[in-house]
Parts: sequence; C-alpha cells; structure tokens
Amino acid sequence: MSLLITVGREFGSGGRELGRRLADNLHIAYYDKEILQELVKNTPYSQRYIEEVSEAKPVPLFPIHYGVSWSNVNDPFSPSTDVFKKQNEIMREMALKSSCVIIGRAADYVLRDLHPYRLFVYADMPSKIARCRERDSNPNITDKEIIKNIKRIEKNRRSFYDFYANATWGAKENYDLLINTSGQDIKELANALAVYFEPRLEK
Repeated sequence: MSLLITVGREFGSGGRELGRRLADNLHIAYYDKEILQELVKNTPYSQRYIEEVSEAKPVPLFPIHYGVSWSNVNDPFSPSTDVFKKQNEIMREMALKSSCVIIGRAADYVLRDLHPYRLFVYADMPSKIARCRERDSNPNITDKEIIKNIKRIEKNRRSFYDFYANATWGAKENYDLLINTSGQDIKELANALAVYFEPRLEK
C-alpha cells in the first residue's frame, strides 16, 4: 500500500528540508519543485507567473504573462485557478504513482480522499531567522528585513490555504502531526520520523 505524506510548513522552519530528508530515508519519491516543472510543461503560463501563484490566493492580475508574450483575459482570476486545477491534477498523478512526500500547495486538503499523513512544520522566529541566514548569501541583510520577508511569504501561504481549503492554515485540527523545529537538528528529526513511518510503509 502506498504511503502519502504531505508537509505544510512555515517559512524558515526547515519543512522543505525535513520532507526531503524523510523521503530519502524512506526511499520514496519527493515532490516540490518537480510540481512547478510539470506546470511549466503543461500550461501556457511562464515559470515566473506559476511561482507567484502556485501558493498564493488568486488575485486579478493584468496583464497575464503567457510564456514570452503578454495577454489579457476576460476573467482575471482564471489564470490562477487554472494553475491550481492543473497543479492538483499533477499532484494526484504523482500520489497515485508511488509512495511519496509532497511539499505545500494545500496537498493535505487536495488529496484528502487518499488519506495522507498530514504534517505541519513550524518554528519560533529566532530559529526561522537563523535558517534564513544560512540560505541567504547576503551578509548585510538585517533581521528586520528577514522577518518582513518571512511574514510576507507566510501571509501568501495562509491566504492560499484558507481560500482553497476553506480551513485555517497551521491549525492543529487540520493535521495529524505538528512538528516544532525550533533549535532542532532537521536531520535528526527526519531520522526519527522515518522510524515512525517505516512500519506504515510496509503495510
């Protein structure tokens, strides 16, 4: 029986790394940027536009960037919802193909009929700032700028999830396991989670 794990995460919590390491430990597929790549192949929209809307609440945008050209549409929301619908189709195909970990994109809600194990990864602000600094090559960026960026991205993720799932992003009742990575080693957490999930993978 296939094992499906979805990972919602606060920005800077290490959720993406945790999901990737967990997938590696379990020797199952991992899907994140791969979903974007499939969207670029299977929609008329540019990669930049897809990256902007793939985890954001739909808003009316004019003009819309199609590939290398610009175009207006009658329904200003349709490009966003088109991307969401195609993204859902791609995630479902991936989930049905084999056991896997899928990052973000309200996958826990979209694939709810497949009964995924729904993880949500969070951390305190100092831990998120520290992880953002590890990834950012700009040594001059201030904590204030990092916090502003974290809040902006999380606002988009929250709006996206709340809009499409009609539920509250990060609310404990929407997930099977909440993981606090504050001050924790992501590799060690992934190892512990793998021990938890391995028996379920064998069923």
